[in-house]
Amino acid sequence: MELTSAFAVPIGHTRLAPCERLNRELEQLFLARETQEYQNPAPSHHAQAEMFESRVDLFTWPEPCIRELRNFMLESVFRIAMTASETEPEEFARLRLNNHTWFHITRRTGYFVAHNHALASWSAVYCVKDSTHDAPCGGLLRLFDTRAGADAFLDPANQRLRQPFHVSDLDLQLQAGQLVVFPSYLFHEVTPYYGSDPRITVASNCWFTAPGAEHQ
Repeated sequence: MELTSAFAVPIGHTRLAPCERLNRELEQLFLARETQEYQNPAPSHHAQAEMFESRVDLFTWPEPCIRELRNFMLESVFRIAMTASETEPEEFARLRLNNHTWFHITRRTGYFVAHNHALASWSAVYCVKDSTHDAPCGGLLRLFDTRAGADAFLDPANQRLRQPFHVSDLDLQLQAGQLVVFPSYLFHEVTPYYGSDPRITVASNCWFTAPGAEHQ
């Protein structure tokens, strides 16, 4: 008898090491630009005082620390997308990777409601600063299980399914230097944050185009 897995969601995890020097530079830059000039003028969600969202042109900034982060994040997205694809690596390498990227600064009680990104194929979140010394501090990146209703009926035979069959959301307490990459269709949220220091993350939505093709 064969047991297979279907409807799997590819989720990539990686870490930038060392990250301390880069994250210090990013933190200083982002805190200095937590101003109306750099704020997203058209956020997709209701803005709250406890969370600052920047414009989505972050990776066009000329600062060396931004270029360094750009290289790490976009290369990671590219590699994860290529690993999950049946496209030959040589053909995949000719694709153009496009992005919208921004930073979040979250203070005490800040959160982000459940949402997805319908106009992208891959999303990524990089943690610049966490408050893991405050336990518990919330601010979890929660990725929602796509199998709606899979836990509607529970009995002793299906309550303890092993991975990859277990039914549950995925809660991630991001740490500095950690990068998570997931399909943009996946609904996700950030739970209320209660740390003493600002939580700083960088988010990116990515999509690929063929050589010479214009993005519609």
